[in-house]
Amino acid sequence: MQVFWFIPTHGDSRYLGTGEGARQVSYDYLKQVAVAADTLGYEGVLIPTGRSCEDPWVVASSLLPVTKNLKFLVAVRPGLHQPSLAARMAATFDRLSGGRLAVNLVTGGDQAELEGDGVYLDHAQRYEQSAEFIRIWREVIARSHAGESFDFEGKHLSVKGAKLLYPPVQQPYPPVYFGGSSEAAHELAAEQVDTYLTWGEPPAEVAKKVADVRARAAKFGRTVRFGIRLHVIVRETDDEAWRAAESLISKLDDDTVIRAQSAFSRMDSEGQRRMAALHAGARNKAPTLGTNVSSLPPEGALTPGGGPSAFSRTRADLEISPNLWAGVGLVRGGAGTALVGDPKTVAARIEEYAALGLDTFVLSGYPHLEEAYRFAELVFPLLPRKLQDKLPGTALNGPFGEVVANNYLPRVSQS
Repeated sequence: MQVFWFIPTHGDSRYLGTGEGARQVSYDYLKQVAVAADTLGYEGVLIPTGRSCEDPWVVASSLLPVTKNLKFLVAVRPGLHQPSLAARMAATFDRLSGGRLAVNLVTGGDQAELEGDGVYLDHAQRYEQSAEFIRIWREVIARSHAGESFDFEGKHLSVKGAKLLYPPVQQPYPPVYFGGSSEAAHELAAEQVDTYLTWGEPPAEVAKKVADVRARAAKFGRTVRFGIRLHVIVRETDDEAWRAAESLISKLDDDTVIRAQSAFSRMDSEGQRRMAALHAGARNKAPTLGTNVSSLPPEGALTPGGGPSAFSRTRADLEISPNLWAGVGLVRGGAGTALVGDPKTVAARIEEYAALGLDTFVLSGYPHLEEAYRFAELVFPLLPRKLQDKLPGTALNGPFGEVVANNYLPRVSQS
């Protein structure tokens, strides 16, 4: 099992949808999160991509000198990068880091953002382009170990004599991660990627995705690894965890939720559509952007200001599967669900997903610095031994916890 954390280059906060409790994203802060993830024993970190984020390659490169073992899951973007250039970037990063790169293939699902970046392809065409892109990328890097070049002529991309002079450390190339919920995405994953990632859907839905991608991969004579992208809200007791979940969205008002949902509805991402559908039960009404929310009847939960709300914020409406909470997706695009509970409960839910064939867990929590520590300290000891071996104190001889009575070392729980 591999557990990744997240570098919040698009912002961080104690509360969603408000500037209250917000945290300035500076290099010093990103460095703190990365160093924490590295020393706590996380396998790596996902760095997000898009116009709302700092550039992932610049950020990842800047964090190499302050980390020792941490891997960086960094996006390549067909249509924004040319595959040969992306191959050179990846190989250089992998060499300079000593093999600490993983690549996240991102097709994109926000048409407005894509057009702003000069990409005018529709959903089907973008997946065609992504398939050609990652084929060229993989072949150019794989052939670099033998000094060979690569020719390819496709519908969207072509190269002639593409060659990489300096190969990466990892062979044949740094591992490729990819997520998508459409049929085209599943076919691409089955044919070309190493790890297929899903956003946090209920286990039954995840099982269907795993089965479909696995069956498609078998037709190509391939096997694919599987992972999941989730937020986590873990506290020492179940009640504390659910109070923390409620607190995270306690500053939201309906207008903010409506604006976010309106923006998501204009995307052509199947994954985003599925995320939005998960919290459909939280809608007491179905207002459109611009609705005067003060005129709505007083159904469901109240807004922070005490007025009627169009969106319920109750656990009953947002807990879509045992301990799987869809509150994050009210205003956050992409991964919109969190595992909520005490350490044993959250670990058990992770093991349920692992039993479906998932071995990679890409996690995050608000705020990301404190939650990186909280999850590692509370949940890592309950997960497979490989992670326990990476905990501070198992390989270090220095202080681990405060010395008792100036004489006794604190005991390390073996539970």
